[in-house]
Amino acid sequence: MVGELRYREFRVSLGPGLHAYPDELIRQRVGHDGHPEYQIRWLILRRGEEGEGNQVDCKAEHILLWMSNDEIYANCHKMLGEDGQVIGPSQETAGEAGALDKSVLGEMETDVKSLIQRALRQLEECVGTVPPAPLLHTVHVLSAYASIEPLAGVFKDPRVLDLLMHMLSSPDYQIRWSAGRMIQALASHDAGTRTQILLSLSQQEAIEKHLDFDSRCALLALFAQATLSEHPMSFEGIQLPQVPGRLLFSLVKHYLHVTSLLDQLNDSAADTGAQSSSAPEELSGERGRLELEFSMAMGTLISELVQAMRWDWASSRPGPLARSSSSIFQPQLADAGLGLPPTQAQPALRRSRRFRPRSEFASGNTYALYVRDTLQPGMRVRMLDDFEEISAGDEGEFRQSNSGVPPVQVLWESTGRTYWVHWHMLEILGFEEDIEDMVEADEYQGAAVSGAQGVALPSWRWKPMTELYAVPYVLPEDEDAEEKEHLTQAEWWELLFFIKKLDGPDHQEVLQILQENLDGEVLDDEILAELAVPVELAQDLLLALLQRLDDSTLRDLLNCRVYRKYTPEAPAGQPGYPSLLEAQAQTQESADAARVKAEEPLTQPPGSPLRRLVEGYGPAGKIVLDLEQAVSSEGTQESEVKSLLLLLQLQPQPFLALMRSLDTPAANKALHLAILRVLTRLVDFPEALLLPWHEAMDACVACLRSSNTDREVLQELIFFLHHLASVSRDYAVVLNQLGARDAISKALEKHLGKLDLAQELRDMVFKCEKHAHLYRKLTTNILGGCIQMVLGQIEDHRRTHRPINIPFFDVFLRYLCQGSSVEVKEDKCWERVEVSSNPHRASKLTDRNPKTYWESNGSTGSHYITLHMQQGVLIRQLTLLVASEDSSYMPARVVVFGGDSSSSLNTELNSVNVMPSASRVILLENLNRFWPVIQIRIKRCQQGGIDTRIRGLEVLGPKPTFWPVFREQLCRHTRLFYMVRAQAWSQDIVEDRRSLLHLSSRLNGALRQEQNFADLFLPDNEAAQALGKACWEALVSPLVQNITSPDEDGISPLGWLLDQYLECREAAHNPQSRAAAFSSRVRRLTHLLVHVEPCEAPAVAVATPQPSENRSHDWSSLATQGLPSSILKNLTRCWQAAVEEQVNSFLTSHWQDDDFVPRYCEHFNKLQKSSSELFGPRAAFLLALQNGCAGALLKLPFLKAAHVSEQFARHIDQRIQGSRIGGARGMEMLAQLQRCLETVLIFSGLEIATTFEHYYQHYMADRLLSLGSSWLEGAVLEQIGPCFPNRLPQQMLQSLSTSEELQRQFHVYQLQRLDQELLKLEDTEKEIQVDHGASGKEHERECEEAKETGAVAAADVTEEEENEDLYYEGTMPEVSVLVLSPRCWPIASVCHTLNPKTCLPTYLRGTLNQYSNFYNKSQSYPALEQSPQRQLQWTWLGRAELQFGDQTLHVSTVQMWLLLYLNNLKEVSIESLLALSGLSPDMLNQAVGLLTSPRGPLDLHEQKGVPGGVLKIRDDSEEPRPRRGNVWLIPPQTYLKAEDEDGRNLEKRQNLLNCLIVRILKAHGDEGLHIDQLVCLVLEAWQKGPCPPRGLVSSLGRGSACSSTDVLSCILHLLGKGTVRRHDERPQRLSYAVPVTVMEPRTESLNPGSSGPNPPLTFHTLQIRSRAAPYAPCTVTQSFSTFR
Repeated sequence: MVGELRYREFRVSLGPGLHAYPDELIRQRVGHDGHPEYQIRWLILRRGEEGEGNQVDCKAEHILLWMSNDEIYANCHKMLGEDGQVIGPSQETAGEAGALDKSVLGEMETDVKSLIQRALRQLEECVGTVPPAPLLHTVHVLSAYASIEPLAGVFKDPRVLDLLMHMLSSPDYQIRWSAGRMIQALASHDAGTRTQILLSLSQQEAIEKHLDFDSRCALLALFAQATLSEHPMSFEGIQLPQVPGRLLFSLVKHYLHVTSLLDQLNDSAADTGAQSSSAPEELSGERGRLELEFSMAMGTLISELVQAMRWDWASSRPGPLARSSSSIFQPQLADAGLGLPPTQAQPALRRSRRFRPRSEFASGNTYALYVRDTLQPGMRVRMLDDFEEISAGDEGEFRQSNSGVPPVQVLWESTGRTYWVHWHMLEILGFEEDIEDMVEADEYQGAAVSGAQGVALPSWRWKPMTELYAVPYVLPEDEDAEEKEHLTQAEWWELLFFIKKLDGPDHQEVLQILQENLDGEVLDDEILAELAVPVELAQDLLLALLQRLDDSTLRDLLNCRVYRKYTPEAPAGQPGYPSLLEAQAQTQESADAARVKAEEPLTQPPGSPLRRLVEGYGPAGKIVLDLEQAVSSEGTQESEVKSLLLLLQLQPQPFLALMRSLDTPAANKALHLAILRVLTRLVDFPEALLLPWHEAMDACVACLRSSNTDREVLQELIFFLHHLASVSRDYAVVLNQLGARDAISKALEKHLGKLDLAQELRDMVFKCEKHAHLYRKLTTNILGGCIQMVLGQIEDHRRTHRPINIPFFDVFLRYLCQGSSVEVKEDKCWERVEVSSNPHRASKLTDRNPKTYWESNGSTGSHYITLHMQQGVLIRQLTLLVASEDSSYMPARVVVFGGDSSSSLNTELNSVNVMPSASRVILLENLNRFWPVIQIRIKRCQQGGIDTRIRGLEVLGPKPTFWPVFREQLCRHTRLFYMVRAQAWSQDIVEDRRSLLHLSSRLNGALRQEQNFADLFLPDNEAAQALGKACWEALVSPLVQNITSPDEDGISPLGWLLDQYLECREAAHNPQSRAAAFSSRVRRLTHLLVHVEPCEAPAVAVATPQPSENRSHDWSSLATQGLPSSILKNLTRCWQAAVEEQVNSFLTSHWQDDDFVPRYCEHFNKLQKSSSELFGPRAAFLLALQNGCAGALLKLPFLKAAHVSEQFARHIDQRIQGSRIGGARGMEMLAQLQRCLETVLIFSGLEIATTFEHYYQHYMADRLLSLGSSWLEGAVLEQIGPCFPNRLPQQMLQSLSTSEELQRQFHVYQLQRLDQELLKLEDTEKEIQVDHGASGKEHERECEEAKETGAVAAADVTEEEENEDLYYEGTMPEVSVLVLSPRCWPIASVCHTLNPKTCLPTYLRGTLNQYSNFYNKSQSYPALEQSPQRQLQWTWLGRAELQFGDQTLHVSTVQMWLLLYLNNLKEVSIESLLALSGLSPDMLNQAVGLLTSPRGPLDLHEQKGVPGGVLKIRDDSEEPRPRRGNVWLIPPQTYLKAEDEDGRNLEKRQNLLNCLIVRILKAHGDEGLHIDQLVCLVLEAWQKGPCPPRGLVSSLGRGSACSSTDVLSCILHLLGKGTVRRHDERPQRLSYAVPVTVMEPRTESLNPGSSGPNPPLTFHTLQIRSRAAPYAPCTVTQSFSTFR
C-alpha cells in the first residue's frame, strides 16, 4: 500500500509550510533496551500538496524513523489495535497468485528451470561465434516468465546469476541487450527484488572485467531506477564532479553491500525477539560481527565517495578541529569579559586614585549619596550597570544633575551624546590627573560584581560566577584513567579499518605487532573487534601503516581523526616514504609550483620539458621521466611500462600534474606536445586506464576552449581525446559533462573544420548525452543515499546512546558541512573595479540599475574593465549587461583575459561576439582556477562605434556547497525525532504530573548527547549551532508549551510543580529530607529550560524607568521585551501565574493583620529568592514576579486595596521616623524601609498607586510639619517615584525648598526694614537737637503741629502694627514661615485658619504682618501679573519650642498659643479658648490632653458652671527636684483608616469616573474613542458638573480636582474588568464592551450659584524660634517664652 495515507492524524512541522505525517509501518525489531521498536515511514508534504483524495505520489520525500511503543501511542493512535498493541507490518502476499492453479504454477516453475539449463548450455556452445537464434528465443521466453510475479522465487536460483553474468559479459550486443531485458523484468516486481538482484550481480568476483560499457550502463540504469524513490534528494545548483562509470560502478557495489548489511542488522534485531530462547552469547556475537562488518563497509564507501567527489584534493590537509567545545544551544557571543560588553574587554582598565569604589559601601543608597555629593562637572565617570542604551564599562564626562528621574546627565564616549542615568550606576574616575591605568580586566570585573551586591536589583544578563549551570547538561564526570590510556572503540575500529586494507605480508606484519603486544593471543575477527588497544601500541601501528599503505589509503589515514589525535613521531634515521607524505601534505603547493614553472619562459638550459615539470615531486616524479623514456623508445618495453604504471597508480600526483599542465599558456608548445604524445601512447596499455584521468580532464577541455592554443597542439589534443574516448567510453561521458562538445565546435569554427577526428570526437561525445545524464543521476542518488544512511546512524546514536564506530564518519560530515561558515555574496567577489576612462562613473557597473551605464572615452579597442578578485574566489559566472538601444555604443566583440597581476594579463580566457539583440552576455562560466585579476576588453563596437556603454556587470561567486542541503536534511531528521519524543514525554506528563520530575534527567541525556556529537563530528560553529537550534526547537519548545499549558482546572503541570516547590521551600533546608531532593530536581529542570539565552535586548531597569511624562509602567511589555522565542515567554507566564496564586492566597489570609506589611515584604523576599534559585537573576523572570504580585493586587476589591495601600504608606512613615533614632535600631529601620520600597515599586502603573499616593501624601505632610525634612525623604521619593501618578509627594518637597528660599529672602527683607527704622530714628534725633534752641515760638503753632502729628499717626496705624516687634524689649523669637500650596499639600479643611490679631502676641503678630507684606510684594512682579494673585491664609499647622523654667517644651502651634495666653492669666476656661480660637473641640482637646499630662506644665480643674474645666499653671514647688531638659508634647500622628469615610469617598470618586467613562463610550458606539480624546472628554465633563458631593470634596482634601492620571487609572480598571475593550487593529482606540454595574453617587455643585472655579488658595504655617536681644530684661517670674 505504498502511498496510501493510512495514519495521518498527527502532523509535525519541519519548517515553513513543511509537514510530516506518519504513513506506514514498515518493520519492527527489538531495541537495545529489549523493548520492541517500529520503523515508520513519515511522508514530507508541503503546504498545498494535500489533495482531496488519499493517494500521494510514491516519489514524495519521506523519512524512515524507528519509534518505541510509547512514541507510537502518543503520535500514531491509529496504528494501535483495540487491545492497545501496535498493529504489525502488513504481510501482503501476491494476490494475483490465486489466478494461477498450483499445478499450473508448478509446471511453469519446471519449465523455467529447464530453460535456464538450456540457455547455459547454448551459451557455452556459441562462445566466439554469432549467437544462434534458438539462444535468443530461449532468453526471450525466460524474460517473459520473469515478468510473472509468482515465478520470481524461481529466478533466485544461483544458476540464474551465472546465466546473467555470462550474458552480460558476452561480446555480442544482442545477448547483452537480452540480459538487460531479463533483469528489468525481474526488477519490475518490487524494490526488494530489484535490490537483491543488483546486489547479487555486483558482488560477483571480478565482474568489472566481464562487463563492457553497455552492460555496466544497463546495471547502473537499473540501480538508478531502484534508488530513484528511496532518496529523492535534490542537489540543484551544486556542480557534482565527473565520475567515470568504472568508479561509479564500484560505488554502486559498495553502496549495495552497505545497504544489505544494514538490512541484516535490522533483521537480526527482529530475529532477536523471535529467537529469545537462543543463547544470548551467540546472538550478541553474531550482531557484533555484523556491526563490525557494516562499519568497515561504510568506511570503505565513505572513502571511495570522498575520492570520487575529489574532496580529498579540494583542500589542503585539514588540521585539528578548531571549534571550541561550547554550548551548541546558545548563540555565539563576542569574546567579552563577564559583565563587560565586547567593546570594553580591554587588557587594562583605568581607576581613580582619590575616589572610593562602590564595593566599599554597605548599600546602594549610601553610595548614591556619596557620588551625588562628590561629583563635579567635568569629571570622568564609568558606568557600572547596563541601563537602556548605555552599557557597563562605558566612560563619559559628567555634565549636570537635577531633581528629575534619572537625575544625572553624562556625555558618553560610546554614543557621542548625552544620556541621563542614576547616581548609583556611576563610578567616579575624577579628572585626568586622578586616573591611573592599573586595573586588569578580570580585576575590574570582580570589583563590578562585588559592587553590584549592594544594588536592589541585580544585573539582567545572567553570567554566573561558577560554571555549575553555565552548561547544565554537561555534568562534571570523572574520567577513567584506564580509558585515557586506551583507544575508544570508535578509534580502534578506525585504525582497524586501515589494517584490513593491507594485503598479504603487510597485513601479517601488522597483526604480528599486535600479537607481540598482546601476549601472543590468537586474533580473529571477533577478538579484534573487542580489543582494548593502548595508546603506545596505536602509535606503533600508525608508524607501521604509514610505511605500508598506498597513496590513496594514506590520504585517508592522514585525514582521519585517530591520526590527528595520536600522530606518531617518526623514529630517528628512518626515512619511511617521504615522497608520499610530501605529496599529501603539499598537494596544492606542488601543483601550483609546477604550473608556475610551466608558465615561465624557456630561459633555462636546454633539456627535457618534462624534467623541469616533475622535478619537484622527487622519486615519484622520476617515474614519469622513466615512463616517457620507455614509451618514446623505438622498441617499447611493455613490461617496464606496466610496472611504472602500477607505481603511478599508487602515486598519481605526477601524472595529474602532467595533465593539468595542459591548462598553461600557449608558449609552452613543446611541453604540451611532449605530454600529449606520452599520454596518447599510454592509452594503449590497459593498466593506464586505471589512472585517475577524470580528475584532470578539465585541463584538456580548458585547452580546447582557449583561443591561444596552437593548432598543432590542438590537433594532438584531439587525437589523444579521440583515442581515449574510443578505448573507454566512460571518458566520452566525462567530456560530455565538462561541455567538450561546444568547445570542439568552437575549435572547428575557428580552424574552418581542418581538424582531423574533431567531428568524430564531437559525435562520440554527443552520443553519450544520455549516459552523462545517467551518471549525474547515479552520483546524486549515491550521495543522497549515503547522507540518508549517515542520518540514520545519527538517529540510532540518539536512540541507543551508543557511540558511532564508523571510520571516516567525521571526515564525511566535515566535507558535507564544508562552507557552512563561509558566505561570499555576489557583490563581495571582487575587491575593486577599475575602468579605462571615466572612473567617476565606474560605480554604475555594479549599482544593479539597467537604466544607468558606464560610458568610455577613448579610441577604438582601448576600452577595458578590470576586476581585482577576492583571494580564492572561483568565478561561477561572469555576465555583461548591454542594451540594443545604445546602437553604436553597444559592444560587438569582447575578449576576457586573466592574470596574476595587472601587468601580466596575457592569458585569454574567452572571446565573445555580441549579437545586436543581446542584453546579457555570458563571458565566463565555471572556472576551475583562481585568477587574481580579470580584464574585460571591448575590441569592437556595433556599427563601427568608437566609445562603448556597459549597463552592468554581474559576477557569481563560489559554487554552492553541500552544506545547505545537508543542513536541511539534518534539521528535518532532528526535528522529527525530537518532536515525536517530546510528544511521548508530554503524554507521560499529562497522565502523571509526577513524571515531570524525571524530565530534567531525560533532557540532560538528550542535550548532552547532541553536545558530544557536535564536539566530535561537526567541524565549525555554524553547523553545531544549526543542530543545537533544531534540537532545542523540536524538543524543548514543545515540552515547555505542553507543561505550561493549563488543564481543565486552569493549572499547568509546571505551575503545579512550582507551587509545590514554593510550599516545601522551608523544609528543603535539611539536605537529608525528601523535600531537598524534590527541590533539587525542580531547580535542575528550570535551570535547564532557561539555559539558552539568545541575544536579548538591552536590559530595562525596573527601579529606574525612562524619564517621560507618563510615569506608569507596563510590566507585561517589559517582560517580553528582547525575548526571541516562546520558550521564555511560556516559562515566565507560568512563573507569573504561580507567583500570583501565592500572593493572592497571602493577601486573602493576612490583609487585615497588624504586621501585614513586614510579613508581605518577607513573603516577597522569599519569592525573589525562589526566582533566583529557579531561573537565576534574569530580567524576564524578575518582571514576571512583579507581574504576578501586580496581578494579585489587581484582584483586590477597592476597599481592601485601599487598606493595603494605607498600610504600606503607614509602614514607610513609621520606618522613616524610626530611622531618626540612630544607632543599631536606626540602621535596622533603614534596612526594613529598603525592603519595603522594593515591594512598593510594583504599585507603579497599577490602579492601587492612586490610593497609595493619597495616603502617602497625608503621612508625609504630617511628618514634614512635625519633624521637618531630611535627605531620606528625597532618597525614598527617588526610588519609588514611579508609584506616584500625580507626583504630589515630589511637589511637596519642591514646595518646601521654595519656602526655604522665601524664608531666606524674608530674612534679608527684615534686615533692610530694621536698617530703615534705625536710619529714621537717627534722623529724628538730629532734628530734635536742631530744633531744641527755638523756644520763643507761639503756643498756637505748637498746637497745630501737635494736631498734624496726631493725624499722621492715625494714618500709620498699619505700619505701627507691622513694626510692633521692633519695639519688643524681651527675647525676640525666630519665626519661620512655611508656604504650603493646597495643590499638593493635603490641607483637610479651611475652618482651621489662624487669626493672628486675636490669637498671637504682638511681637509675633508683627512678624507675621511683615511676612504678609513681603509675600504680597513678591507676587507683584510683572511676569506674574497675568496669573491670579495668591492669598495667604494662616493655619494652626506647625510647631514651636517654648522655654518654661529649665525645661524646653516642644509643642504645636495650638499649644504654643494656649501657653503664651496663660502668661498674662492665672487660669483660663476651655470654653473661652474655643470661642477665642474658633478651633474644633476635638482639636483643642487633643492639644490640651498632652499639656495636662504628668509631663505637661498645666492642670485641668473641673468647676461647676464651667463647661470643659479650667486650665492653670502647675505648681512644681512641692516636687523634690526641679524639672529640666526637653519635653515632647506635640500631639501624636493620627493614622487613617481605609474603611472610614475617607476610603469610601475615594471609592465614590472612582465609581463616578467609571460612570462618566462608560457613558461617553456608550455614546460613541462601536467606533470608540482614542484614549487621549476619552481622557479629555472625561475631564471636561468632570469640570462642567455635576461635581462630587461636599462630603466627598472635604474628605479628599483636593476639592473637586481630577487629573488625567485618575482617569487613566479608572480606564485600566475597566479594561481589567472587561467593561472596556481595545480594538485589535488600533489598540489605542477604546470602546464599550459589556454593561457594568456601578452605583452613581448623588452629586451637587461644589459652589452653588457660582459658574467658575474657586480662586486659588495658599495655606501656610509658621515655625517660631527665639533669638537673644541685648536689651532683653531679666525676670525671675515663671512664664512661657517662645523659643521656636
